[in-house]
Amino acid sequence: MRKYPTLKEVEEMRARGFDTSVLVEQLELAKRGEALEALVAETHEAFAGVTLGSGTGLLEANGLDDYASEQKLAEYRANDEKLDWKSISLKRLNRYSSSLSFFDAEGMRFHLPAFLIADIRGLYDFELIYNLAQSTLIEDQCTLLTPEQRAVVRKYLEFAAQEEEFERDHDHIRRALENYWAK
Repeated sequence: MRKYPTLKEVEEMRARGFDTSVLVEQLELAKRGEALEALVAETHEAFAGVTLGSGTGLLEANGLDDYASEQKLAEYRANDEKLDWKSISLKRLNRYSSSLSFFDAEGMRFHLPAFLIADIRGLYDFELIYNLAQSTLIEDQCTLLTPEQRAVVRKYLEFAAQEEEFERDHDHIRRALENYWAK
């Protein structure tokens, strides 16, 4: 998702004499940005304490995508973050974006909040929407999500459904919200 101005930035624009119509538009965008930051806080709360357990890790999933040997997968697993999804770097999320298609349910539950927050803040370089709204794997991958975690994903998709940048995905998002994410 795109980055939004903060209220402080809008005030700075006002102080520099920006046109009123620009300020009104930027203020609306700042309100959307605040709503997204509230969703980030909800995400932190809903996924607090989630660990990887025996689930598929980020590097391990990338190894599955590359048809790595069992030995190499074990090596990747040893280097995967397993306890704190918040410590997974943005660089790793972007580098191993294809891992989303190779997570099992535990792996998805552990990594999803990191991907959501990165995308909400406009820092994820790929499209998370596909994995949540179109992938045929999503029902199996998200079986372990709690109602609170599912609600976070639903809010994310509802927000994306209003975004111009996802216009080509609006039908997929709507169907996903009406079907799998409605539960």
